Amino acid sequence: MGIFLPGRRVTPRRFSYEPRYYNPEREERLRRRLRIERRALSKRRNPLSLVYFIILLLMALYVYNALG
Repeated sequence: MGIFLPGRRVTPRRFSYEPRYYNPEREERLRRRLRIERRALSKRRNPLSLVYFIILLLMALYVYNALG
């Protein structure tokens, strides 16, 4: 724990770092590809989760009617 000093504000240390092999175009292509893959995966997953939701809803309605 540090000592509380009212007049002094602690700031994070800064550093200058330039990656040696940074290619912004390649980085953008990679981001775009990952974004497209993520969208495709979520679209593929949606129908199955909808089926599970409907089954769960039907089971809940059955239990509600059986008890009520």
